[in-house]
Amino acid sequence: MVELKHLCASYPEGEVLHDISLTFRPGKVLVLLGPNGCGKSTLLRSVLGLVKRSGGELLLDGRPVEEMTAREVAQKVAYLPQSRPVPNITARRMVLHGRFPYLGYPRRYRSEDYEVVREALRQADAESLAGRLLPQLSGGERQRVYLAMALAQSAQTILMDEPTAYLDVAHQMELMQLARRLAEEGKAVVLVLHDLCLALRCGDEAAVLSGGRLVRWGTSEEVYGSGILKEIFGVTVRRISAPDGWRYYYD
Repeated sequence: MVELKHLCASYPEGEVLHDISLTFRPGKVLVLLGPNGCGKSTLLRSVLGLVKRSGGELLLDGRPVEEMTAREVAQKVAYLPQSRPVPNITARRMVLHGRFPYLGYPRRYRSEDYEVVREALRQADAESLAGRLLPQLSGGERQRVYLAMALAQSAQTILMDEPTAYLDVAHQMELMQLARRLAEEGKAVVLVLHDLCLALRCGDEAAVLSGGRLVRWGTSEEVYGSGILKEIFGVTVRRISAPDGWRYYYD
């Protein structure tokens, strides 16, 4: 479990996250919502230590992150960023990078590492891409490979920054179903999403950021009913009942 207690984070030009208290809970899908530039990506990066924390506490399974090595953090938290470099290696080799936190030096992959990678590729619907070079893949195909790499990390908390980018509608829905399955397995899944309707439909919880501050956090039902989405985004979201739950739409 990841706990943020009054967290503040800064870039050289100044503080960008202010007094944020939030928990990434096992068994839950949490969606981070907010306008561009509000601090969603910075929040995820601060958990990994990629952005300087200037105040507050950050606990991983109850332990202050300052007491942990980078390897220990990587074994607990996996991160799928918005974008990353595209090296000229095969998809399988890229996914194997997710096993780095469990290897010594020099890195020698074990049979169990290859098995984890095979399963991660299957879960991400990327098995057919395993032998292909990354530069030869489309944006959506690469996104599925990067997702597999995050899954191969075998962490209990998975952070995904705009994971539906580049994916077609079918693969977007598959990804959200995968997020739900991972939560059902006991993982904490955190997604930055721009599609409010998709977020409300698939998330157990939602946290709304604005101006670097947390302005609302609760169940998706609570956030929908609070009126905060209209206030922050200037759009009206409505819903209708369907056999498998609520369907949200923009009015």
